[in-house]
Amino acid sequence: MYCPYCRNPDSRVVDSRLADDGSAIRRRRQCPECGRRFSTVETTSLSVVKRSGAGEPFSRSKIINGVRKACQGRPVTEDDLALLAQEVEENVRASGVAEIDAHEVGLAILGPLRKLDQIAYLRFASVYQGFESLEDFEEAIDTLREQAKDNERVPSGAQRPLTAR
Repeated sequence: MYCPYCRNPDSRVVDSRLADDGSAIRRRRQCPECGRRFSTVETTSLSVVKRSGAGEPFSRSKIINGVRKACQGRPVTEDDLALLAQEVEENVRASGVAEIDAHEVGLAILGPLRKLDQIAYLRFASVYQGFESLEDFEEAIDTLREQAKDNERVPSGAQRPLTAR
């Protein structure tokens, strides 16, 4: 790590702390040459592999922009979109891989979006999953209805029994 003041290529770590809910480490460093201190933030990199095979860094803003289109005209705020993007990133990072397919990122969006707004979910799913007929929409709507019924049957805070499907 180069010192930002004198460009010395060496520095000593004085203090390390978790930042951003544990997804990054903030380090205080001291330059042995000039003695000045500076901070660095270290994060793990996460790459998204597109269909073309090209990789690019994971971006919450891309998630927000993609979902924003599905949420047009819906009662969804920018804060809601930011929380959704954060949840998607946390889920993707929890998978423990450094590279993830763009398709997997899209699948990771569907769950949180379904909870946020069902109409936006249908819009996003229809494009993302390539709905080709009314039957595709009907099947997705039926699934949403079943999930709503399941949620009504289970009191909040109660554990749902595990069942094999």
